[in-house]
Amino acid sequence: MNIVKSLITSLTLMTALVATGAHAGHHEKGEMHSMPTIVETAAGNADFSTLVAALKAAGLVDVLSGEGPFTVFAPTNAAFAKLPAGTVESLLAPENKQKLVDILTYHVVPGAVYAKDVVELSEATTVQGGTVDISASAAGVMIDNANVVTTDIKASNGVIHVIDSVILP
Repeated sequence: MNIVKSLITSLTLMTALVATGAHAGHHEKGEMHSMPTIVETAAGNADFSTLVAALKAAGLVDVLSGEGPFTVFAPTNAAFAKLPAGTVESLLAPENKQKLVDILTYHVVPGAVYAKDVVELSEATTVQGGTVDISASAAGVMIDNANVVTTDIKASNGVIHVIDSVILP
């Protein structure tokens, strides 16, 4: 639980730093940039354009581009399309920013949790503070009501697992 509180504090601090225009120092050339970050990986894949738009609207791009490591259960555009009509548009509205932040951070677990680790877990605490249920069977792995369709997409600051539904706290 202390890790979650630390991550929430870090998210708050990073948001404050971004809002005031402060910038973190950069790594020396070549360090940590041999592969793209979680956000760069998502932005480079057209199937995640809704997720990337949501991350931007929520102000989470800098956080998920940070050092990490993070595990992101990333819903595809098709996953967002399963939501009731108008839901995505409503969540992207500035007045719903906190709700969007809560939903998106519910898709993030502190640390790098790979598929080999996920199958041994029954739950995980998210950055949002809630707990996702994890179940593994011969049919595959589920995170709450979402099927994991692709695993272990490595990024410089963590790992992405693609899911077929948006999970809600």
